[in-house]
Amino acid sequence: MEKTIAKDLLDIEAVFLRPNEPFTWASGIKSPIYCDNRLTLSYPRVRNDIEQGLAHLIKEHYPSCECLMGTATAGIAHAALAADILDLPMGYVRGGAKSHGRNNRIEGLVKPGMKVVVVEDLISTGGSSLECVDALREAGCEVLGMIAIFTYGLADSTKNFAAKECSFHTLTNYDTLIQVAVDHKYIEAADLEKLKAWKKDPHDESWMNK
Repeated sequence: MEKTIAKDLLDIEAVFLRPNEPFTWASGIKSPIYCDNRLTLSYPRVRNDIEQGLAHLIKEHYPSCECLMGTATAGIAHAALAADILDLPMGYVRGGAKSHGRNNRIEGLVKPGMKVVVVEDLISTGGSSLECVDALREAGCEVLGMIAIFTYGLADSTKNFAAKECSFHTLTNYDTLIQVAVDHKYIEAADLEKLKAWKKDPHDESWMNK
């Protein structure tokens, strides 16, 4: 599954690899990869692979799950589609509380003790994703963990999730994707060293000179 989803993302250009012309993230980090998983919703075959995969992750790792909660906005559609497959309730967590009406941050029915899995599209450092976990815990939910389509596999994310005592599982990951990209000629084999060096320390721009 990891290789299938990785190739899906490359095929539809939801993931770009540019080891010799790096992107600049909003944080200022120079990166050889850019990921826009929102594109997956526009491709029915890929979308089906992903939603079936997410449903499988939940059944395998969080079989006691009672509700899916998407992250706003990227995780909402995936939470809804996976919840439909599993016949589970769903909702979503806003980036902040509404400034009108009931001032909800969590949309959908939640109850104290409800066993929830958070659905995300991409895990980088985990910062914004874990804010959703905090909001659900504050509402009395038992957050079983998080699932996502893709993770860069950065050390910061491992550390941040461990600090919040929250597990996560993804359909595919950076290491798998860059190998699939070489195998299917999306990039040259000579670029692998740069791509691996970036993951070790994204803040150290010396990877660009490899």
